[in-house]
Amino acid sequence: MAKGIYECIQCGHREVRDTTQPLLPGACPVCGGDMILVGYEVEIEEEEKPSIEEELLKYYELGPLLERRGEVLVYEVISIKEENFEKVMREIEKLGYWIALKRSNGKILLYVFPAQRVEMRENPLIGVLLFVLTLISTFFAGYILSLNYIKTLEDLGIPGVKNVYLNALAFSVGIMAILGTHEMGHKIAATIHGVKSTFPYFIPFPSFIGTLGAVIRVKSPIPTRNAAIDLGASGPIAGLLVAIPVTIVGLKLSAIVPMEYLKQGETVYFGTSILFYALTKMVLGNLGSDVGIILHPLAIAGWVGILVTFLNLIPAAQLDGGHIARALLPEKVHRVLTYALGFLAIGLSYFWPGWFLWGILILLMGRVGNPGALDEVTPLTLSRKILALLAAVIFIVSAVPAPFSS
Repeated sequence: MAKGIYECIQCGHREVRDTTQPLLPGACPVCGGDMILVGYEVEIEEEEKPSIEEELLKYYELGPLLERRGEVLVYEVISIKEENFEKVMREIEKLGYWIALKRSNGKILLYVFPAQRVEMRENPLIGVLLFVLTLISTFFAGYILSLNYIKTLEDLGIPGVKNVYLNALAFSVGIMAILGTHEMGHKIAATIHGVKSTFPYFIPFPSFIGTLGAVIRVKSPIPTRNAAIDLGASGPIAGLLVAIPVTIVGLKLSAIVPMEYLKQGETVYFGTSILFYALTKMVLGNLGSDVGIILHPLAIAGWVGILVTFLNLIPAAQLDGGHIARALLPEKVHRVLTYALGFLAIGLSYFWPGWFLWGILILLMGRVGNPGALDEVTPLTLSRKILALLAAVIFIVSAVPAPFSS
């Protein structure tokens, strides 16, 4: 029932009363004056939301409640009415819950649990500052690489780009384009599948490439195995699509030098992958054993991009390749694979010391594990199987067992 808002015509006192008569003579509690109706206060009844079980029954035929673990409810699923798990997830989330479909002992179980609050507010200045610092650090790294490249041109009288600042800028823009595109590939895939994530953050670091890469933070669960493959493969593929043309242009600018110029112990040799070797053959043709290549800084940026693609596609823990492998493998099998690859990386440190750090990193991430997608029941689509196979091929052709030697 509506309530009346009254105002005293003498002193202006206003209050709400349980009546809607137009005039209340002498009703003002302050001065005893007459009060007139000036408005209405209407109580709006909130629409009653359906219970979580009522909502679930729209999408699944459920057996009785099997278990209650605190706030987690576990049901057996008799049949699935709605195959689009992401659609169901969006509707259930409106009620403040998340769900997960898992297989156990030949049964399909539905887990229902309170949705976690996802804080998406970010300070854009942090991202901008890191971007600028990384631009500076990669430019400085490119400057150092350019000095070595120009020295070679001058020592041997070879024509080439001798502007140190132009070469440094080319390296900086090249490597940041590769890394940024890699992370934006993840961001776009996450957005498509409703996975909440941040924009890329670049990481400046004083090294020969001037950065530790770029990252995005995923802040909500991956809904399906199809989404996990999309998120895992999108970054490496997107980054590689930029790394290939960067490498081609960089190789065209590189210097062909006599092998005698590459003095043992004074030259750092870059390990080659099948892909980088093929691009070198395509751009520079068949080179004799008596010559070598001094890479232009832009070619080094492309080489780093291919290496980053390989490292990210290692099928372990929560690396990009790890998400793809977890979509294809049970959790226990994936955990065993992760530990095996961690120890293998430590063994490969015989060829390159950096593998020791990668091995330790993989083992540490392996302790956390990879929970996989919320829906582990819905079959993978054919396109995702092909995408996973493509990622495996890219992993093989970009592999560099010994990235550096001297």
